[in-house]
Amino acid sequence: MNETVLESPSDLLMDVHRSEQGDLQTEEMLVNMGPQHPSTHGVLRVVLRTDGEMVLEAVPHIGYLHRCAEKIGENLQPYQYIPYTDRMDYLAGMNNNQAYALAIERLCGVQVPPRGQAIRVIFAEMNRIASHLVALGTYGLDMGAFTPFLYCFREREMILDLFEAACGARLTYSYLTIGGAHDDLPAGWVERCSEFLDYFETKIDDYNNLLSFNHIFVKRTGSVGVISVSDAIAYGLTGPCLRASGIRWDLRKARPYDGYEKYEFDVPVGLPPGVGGVPEGVTVGDCWSRYFVRVLEMTQSVRIVRQALDQLPDGDFRAAKCTTLKLPANEVYVEIENPRGQLGFLVVGDGSAIPSRVKARGPSFCNLCITSKVGRNILLADVPAILGSFDVVMGEVDR
Repeated sequence: MNETVLESPSDLLMDVHRSEQGDLQTEEMLVNMGPQHPSTHGVLRVVLRTDGEMVLEAVPHIGYLHRCAEKIGENLQPYQYIPYTDRMDYLAGMNNNQAYALAIERLCGVQVPPRGQAIRVIFAEMNRIASHLVALGTYGLDMGAFTPFLYCFREREMILDLFEAACGARLTYSYLTIGGAHDDLPAGWVERCSEFLDYFETKIDDYNNLLSFNHIFVKRTGSVGVISVSDAIAYGLTGPCLRASGIRWDLRKARPYDGYEKYEFDVPVGLPPGVGGVPEGVTVGDCWSRYFVRVLEMTQSVRIVRQALDQLPDGDFRAAKCTTLKLPANEVYVEIENPRGQLGFLVVGDGSAIPSRVKARGPSFCNLCITSKVGRNILLADVPAILGSFDVVMGEVDR
């Protein structure tokens, strides 16, 4: 066994001194972040090219959750495919149900009754709140704040209780279906929902006090991962990731569907410091802006749901004979605004009861693509902050 003979302390100090005076040479390293990692929000692998604590390049690798979701849609009748849309973005099942149902309805010329449209708006916006609560809570965990996670999931459980009362499910709902809703609202549901909205509005201030304006949280997320307007458009970002860069674009306003034109609400965007309570150290288009746009959107969703409950019409909740549709030899593409951005479905019919082509355009996929752009020359500690601010769901990315 070879032994290392230590030199005298003076010799060691001289060696250290010489290394400090000479050229410091470093070696780049490839680091795999994921596919199992607490900050990846799903089965995502990001290959980081690092030089010490600096990340020179970040390349996402996807496909770990690929389940042939689109090909399955080409082998089932439309009403049979509704449950599969839940499992793409499993945090926004109601919104996914709504998007596919709208595509089939437009292809076949189905008119949804006014009550069915109002129910869709109520559940889509409640699901938006529930999805954003997951985004807020888990993002706080990424940044080292545990308490907001408990608060957010407490309120989310209350929303899931309302969903369960209406459709019997808490995650994959299959409630918003072709022609309207699968069932009418149960007795007392409207009153329970109104009581929740009264309770929830006061809790948004708690989230802001605990997390949004927390000094450490602002330092960790402010002016980090800034996405410019030109880059946001070039990479096809949608939803909060786009609006945080200052672009006021929301399909519920720009191309209303299911009666959204009847409701009054604002479209939150990223703001500079000093405007709307935005703290110093924040830059429009950074991680904090993407986070805070979701907080503001929850307030607007409460406004929409209140109006829909007050204006809820009587009558049928679903159009008739929607389970025996023949799809005309035509094609249609429909997009909606889901919690992560624009979700679209392309459906091609050939005269039979089963589509010949089904294609989904998910917002998480496009939002994730900009990782390689904003992941250059950043600190290693900022990678979880940037990835978490995108709020991607890998089930919808891989499909």
